[in-house]
Formats: sequence, structure tokens, C-alpha cells
Amino acid sequence: MELKPIGFVKTPISDTKDWNWGEVHSEIVIDVSLAPGLKGLEDFSHLIVIFYMHKTTVNLEKNLVRHPRESTDFPFIGIFAQRAKHRPNPIGITTVPIISVQNNIITVERLDAIDGTPILDIKPYFPIFDRVDAKTPKWVDELMKGYF
Repeated sequence: MELKPIGFVKTPISDTKDWNWGEVHSEIVIDVSLAPGLKGLEDFSHLIVIFYMHKTTVNLEKNLVRHPRESTDFPFIGIFAQRAKHRPNPIGITTVPIISVQNNIITVERLDAIDGTPILDIKPYFPIFDRVDAKTPKWVDELMKGYF
């Protein structure tokens, strides 16, 4: 399997963090040769961004089952029941509002990716496919306070 980034994130955030992403504006700089593929994206309000968390590490012994944010205030659960960055395959997926699309640059807010993060793919948010009436455990609401 071979994946090549289609672009990179440009943002003032250079270190990982676990809160206040709602205040972050980022640019997704798409490879110029792929810029024609952005045609029509400006008509959407949101974008699904798939990225490679290139600065994260994983220690399966420590991270496979853990407390979210390593806080005993949260249950001891498996990594696949979390959205944590320390994963066997460090792939991030976030839905973000689009601010603008100009040439090969998509400006977004709330993208929880640091400067230089490789972008693997982007997809427009289609409510008919992507919106669901989801159920989450109670601890998720507490965990996400202040994240966005």
C-alpha cells in the first residue's frame, strides 16, 4: 500500500494539544497539480479532512487500552473506542467548516492538525451520507468540553 499526501496543513499550531481547536484557522495547501480537483468545493459549507498524524507516536503496551487524555476521571477503554492520536495507524479524520477556497488553498476552522501535517484526502460533507443520530457514552461529553 502506498499513500501520497495531496497537500499539507499550514497553521500557527506546531505542537499537539487537546483543547481549544475551535479558535484555530488553518490552511490546507493542496498540491498545485491537484488544484483543478477543488472546483465546486466552494459551494459546500463543510469538509471531511483525512490526515496523517506525522508527529504522534504509539506504544501499544501503553496506548492500546488507556484512560482518555490519561485522566482517571474517564473510563479505562480501548484505543478503538477513543479518538486519541496514539493509534496503531495515526490517521486523523475531522469534519471542519470551510471558510474559503482559493486556487490551491482551502481555509478552514477547527482542524485539529498541527503545522506540516500531511493531508491524505478531503471529501465534501454530505449530510445524507455523513449525518447520523449517534449515541455516545456520557464521559464523551465531559471529555469534549473546551475541545472546540
